[in-house]
Amino acid sequence: MNNELLTILDGIERDKGIKKEILVKAIESALVSAARKKLGKHIMDIKVEFDGETGDFKVFGPDGEEVGGDFGRISAQTAKQVIIQKIREAERDVVFEEYQGKVNDITTGAVHRFEKGMIVVDLGRAEGVLPRREVPQNEEYRQGDRIKALIMEVKRTPKGPEILLSRTNAGLVKRLFELEVPEIYESIVEIKNVAREAGDRTKIAVYSKDEKVDPVGACVGMRGQRVKGIVRELGGEKIDIVRWNIDTGEFISSALSPAEISSVRLNEAEKRAEVIVADDQLSLAIGKKGQNVRLAAKLTGWNIDIRSKTEIEEVSQASIDDIKGVGPKTKKALVKAGFKTAGKIAKADIKELTKVDGVGKKTAEKILASAKELLKEKVHEVRDKQNKAKKKEKEKAQEREKEREKEREKEVKEEKESKEKEN
Repeated sequence: MNNELLTILDGIERDKGIKKEILVKAIESALVSAARKKLGKHIMDIKVEFDGETGDFKVFGPDGEEVGGDFGRISAQTAKQVIIQKIREAERDVVFEEYQGKVNDITTGAVHRFEKGMIVVDLGRAEGVLPRREVPQNEEYRQGDRIKALIMEVKRTPKGPEILLSRTNAGLVKRLFELEVPEIYESIVEIKNVAREAGDRTKIAVYSKDEKVDPVGACVGMRGQRVKGIVRELGGEKIDIVRWNIDTGEFISSALSPAEISSVRLNEAEKRAEVIVADDQLSLAIGKKGQNVRLAAKLTGWNIDIRSKTEIEEVSQASIDDIKGVGPKTKKALVKAGFKTAGKIAKADIKELTKVDGVGKKTAEKILASAKELLKEKVHEVRDKQNKAKKKEKEKAQEREKEREKEREKEVKEEKESKEKEN
């Protein structure tokens, strides 16, 4: 070895950021292993000296003599292998550090291949892994397709950094808004929370620190251009932009949009909200398969019960006599204390019920649980009745439409026959 090695080591330190001392120690360690293979694995007392002036490595055996023969050629090969290995490790470290700093950020790449239920994405300097569970059900990809995804995690592996990607995480929507809306990037508008069912619907709560800036309008953009761009990127996923409010009742009402809310009753202790809506708003507030109320609950952090006005009226009048497991004497005491309906009992707490004559804590818990269960049953009864009425009305509407269609067909036929007679 000679000055050429010094030049190489200096170049690697400059270009790859690997210190010369680290490379020298690695080469020394590799040369000790190579010498043991030549002299015998049991030989322990082997020394390696590096000449920083000439770039030469010298290996000495237990007797203090330099290991000769063809070991010079072996030394050169060993140094080359160590340098190549260290360069690879350094490049992997650089890529790891680069993408580790991008966790929770968006990256763009091309679909490279499909492997074990995962999409492998070419990110340029590295490959990302997109598991099938992190892809919305409505999305399909082919080799070569461009893809945007959120960087979830970066792991070190023997093959290099593994970059875990996601297209379903709520953070993807948050980051897209941060990139698309200048007011968010400039911290004028703040994203408070995001609730998402990927591929279908997202609700995002936003707040403006400047009273002059409408947070919802800023996110929607002129003629909806900002939100439309995000919807396109998410494959048509619906996005509800909700104005965050410090008033929990107002926030819950906004979170349940597009439904119109009549009133909200809060139970702070249980962090549960009872939301009252007009009968014609009930299905809209609940949403398809319960999605609207489910997302609103995630967004606000509150358990939400939706009730129609008819439900409230009918359920609140549920008789105390229908509460299971409550004897006549206890019922009489409850009525005397002002708890005349199951609805009033269900809204009470244990402390209030234990003030009733003859009602201890365990009895109060039992009464409260039974009253709530009764109200649930009554709600189901009312909703079943409403659903049956809706179904019947729908069937009638379909029958009316069929009759109108028959009338139209009859008119067309008569008009055709009339024209034929004239000709």
